[in-house]
Amino acid sequence: MSLVIQEHLRARLVTDGPEPRLVPVRLSCDTAAPQTVRLRVPGTAELTIGREVLEDGLRSPVADGELRLWPCGRAQLVVELHAPDGVAVFQLDNAPVLRFLRRTYAPAPARPTAGAATPLP
Repeated sequence: MSLVIQEHLRARLVTDGPEPRLVPVRLSCDTAAPQTVRLRVPGTAELTIGREVLEDGLRSPVADGELRLWPCGRAQLVVELHAPDGVAVFQLDNAPVLRFLRRTYAPAPARPTAGAATPLP
């Protein structure tokens, strides 16, 4: 049985209005396949991207299908989603993205097997 690593964060939806709108975003990956990241943004289907693509987007512009990523200064990541009905642009703070990525590299905790004896202290 594998674990799912998740990070819930707020993204700024860039619009032509005076203030960006905050929207919830979820990053997740299964420890059985940590090289694959799922990105969930309200109003869109869950997108699947490579963990390496997400990492690279923190340092330089990258594209993966309908998704474009690039750094915005030292503290933000821009995510641009292309769909048949338009384009959406989000800004994410790097700190929660980096925290999520670090957790995807951490070794999964060992789970006791059924019937295994637990040593006494």
